[in-house]
Amino acid sequence: MPTSSSIREARRDLGQRLRALRQQHGFTARELARRCGWHESKCSRIENGHAAASAADIESWTRVCGEETAAADLIATARGIDGMYIEWRSMERAGLKHAQESVLPLWDQTRRFKAYAQSLVPGPLQTQAYTRAVLAGIRERRQLSDEIEAAVETRLDKQKFLTEGGRQFAIVLEETVLYRRVGPPAVMVEQLSRLLEATVLASVSLGIIRRDADRSVMPAVEDFWIFDDRQVNVELVSAYLTVKQSHEVKHYTDDFTRLTDLAVHGGPVLTLIASAINSYA
Repeated sequence: MPTSSSIREARRDLGQRLRALRQQHGFTARELARRCGWHESKCSRIENGHAAASAADIESWTRVCGEETAAADLIATARGIDGMYIEWRSMERAGLKHAQESVLPLWDQTRRFKAYAQSLVPGPLQTQAYTRAVLAGIRERRQLSDEIEAAVETRLDKQKFLTEGGRQFAIVLEETVLYRRVGPPAVMVEQLSRLLEATVLASVSLGIIRRDADRSVMPAVEDFWIFDDRQVNVELVSAYLTVKQSHEVKHYTDDFTRLTDLAVHGGPVLTLIASAINSYA
């Protein structure tokens, strides 16, 4: 499944559009580079996705080709690619509360959510104590100085989407999530009880992949969210990845289908959660 390679793919797609523009006007890569005042290898690196095209690069490229009106759209695409990969230190510079608020517009616009988790219970299904433990861990691990209570409230505010606007949530968890402790056992018992409550919500479909499931076709992967099958957000160790390229999004939707097929639903889910609760008791 793609991670930072998505950025290279997006750059390559932009590069192909620039290549088509160059070829349409009969320029070789060497000639276009000369007219732009660049090293002759620069065109090739941009066209093959090995280098990012800046706004100035695109303006020069389109000017040489006599296609200045195409510049604005190409620059907007390039800036979208730059925003795909945001380091946590940049996203959280204004604090954890701001980082939580930054995704709310996307959630407000979305009607069909798909989420896969192999590390943590997804945010909308978290209890306050579990959320507090998660954010406290992030604060310590990333050496942030802000208070977390405001961030906790902002994150919990996402739970309104479970019952508002006719939204649908398809969520698949690895069974290991039930046993990965985040806080004292009492916090985990409360959190798992919250999962049981979520199974009766009309807006939520919850599946769990057993620990002994055959993973030969579909291994565990990084946690991700899919929004209306048009955008994917992935939480990497060092950064927050946004995927919008249609063929890249399809990788995630296809793998989500495979993960869903691996999971159990209905009664077996209740049994797995109850067993995990008993293990903490």
